[in-house]
Amino acid sequence: MRKTISNQFFLHYLVVFVLVAVATVSAYFFLIIANHLAEDTFTKNRYPASAMMRDDYRFIDPAPILKNGGSLQIVDKDYRVVVAEGKDALPKRQLTPAEFTEFLVESKSKDRTLSHDILYNPQGEFWLIITFPTSFRIDFEVKMNPKAATGNFPRVAFIFGLTIAIYLLLLTALTIVYSRITGSRITESLRKLRDGTRLLREGDYSARVDLRLTNEFAELQDTFNDMASRIEEEIDLRKKSEGDRRQLILDISHDLKNPMASIEGYAERLLHAATMSEEERRGCLEVIQKNSQRANRLLTELFELSQMDSPEFSLHLEATDLCEVLRQICGELVQELERAGFDYEFAIPEEPVWAWLDIDRFGRVVHNLADNAVRYNPRGTTVSVSLTVTDDQAMIHFSDNGIGIPTRLKGDIFKPFVRADYARTFETGGSGLGLAIAKRITEAHGGDVVLCSSSGKGSTFRMTIPTI
Repeated sequence: MRKTISNQFFLHYLVVFVLVAVATVSAYFFLIIANHLAEDTFTKNRYPASAMMRDDYRFIDPAPILKNGGSLQIVDKDYRVVVAEGKDALPKRQLTPAEFTEFLVESKSKDRTLSHDILYNPQGEFWLIITFPTSFRIDFEVKMNPKAATGNFPRVAFIFGLTIAIYLLLLTALTIVYSRITGSRITESLRKLRDGTRLLREGDYSARVDLRLTNEFAELQDTFNDMASRIEEEIDLRKKSEGDRRQLILDISHDLKNPMASIEGYAERLLHAATMSEEERRGCLEVIQKNSQRANRLLTELFELSQMDSPEFSLHLEATDLCEVLRQICGELVQELERAGFDYEFAIPEEPVWAWLDIDRFGRVVHNLADNAVRYNPRGTTVSVSLTVTDDQAMIHFSDNGIGIPTRLKGDIFKPFVRADYARTFETGGSGLGLAIAKRITEAHGGDVVLCSSSGKGSTFRMTIPTI
């Protein structure tokens, strides 16, 4: 991967290099063209010495030159400045041959702020000097003199070719180095992403990528890490679901094994006992009946819980006075509570509180909570039921002052087969599904049920139902 991308980067930069070279050559020719175009617009080129020259310098008109900011000087054969119109470029009126020669040399210097056009008239034996201030200069030319010594051409060509070759080699080296540097930054990010993907493929769902970048790769990093987090969560949920499923099978097997074993044992005793009194026979049948009822109740509730987990599960809702329904349910609980030796307190408002309810299933929730309290608390326990309304939510508190529910079970109490008595004693007879069913029904109503109390201080379940 790295070699491929690095080579692609090099090829791309090589293309850019070629384009830059073409652009450089093109720019050179454009500058030459621009220089010629600009020369036509310069004032000094409109009034060259060749156009102003006359054999008799007295007939040379300096007016157009002075009008455009220039100056005119004429130097005779004795190096005297016989005419000086405009800004004088020559410091003296009488020059020596050496001073005039120095002026001629310096006049061609590119660093001067004045532009001189000098022409000698052999008939009149004088020099015409026209001077304009320099406004702009473009000087870049390559000239070849065909009259020069032929031996110079190979050396010049060699030097010129060597210079170009060194320039191209240097530019190529810089292109390679820069392409590798920029390519490595991308390939390093891709390598980290590749390694992270491989770890995910191999089952390490905790793999994360840290590119320490702020560009598009950072967005890709965040997307990858978010994907890895979601996969990890899904795997954890699947593992937990598998664990819950296995535990559910074990719990069902355990809870069915005891009653079925009792049924089998007492049925075998009835079949093979040679002599048995009527009282013993009746006792065996009662045990068989009790265990059959227990097994049937477990299967019925398990089937009901499975129905609630099905997508096809729905409630038969109707607008109902929640207070009236709750009073009726509490009235049904009175006989069960009194039979168990429980006290009770009901605080239900007289004013109606309307909600969408499936009355039968809502009643099942309250009965399950009451059945849970009766099974696990001693005689003399007080059960309290109250109803309040807050922020379009009806809150029903179902409390008892019994032994409470251990804190360690608070987070799992609504899961199937979770009970405070780990031994699942025959005396309690609970299936461990009542609170799970209550949770599903309440959630189907758009509400919830939670455990609010602490261990050793009784139990308080708070059920919320949306009002209308």
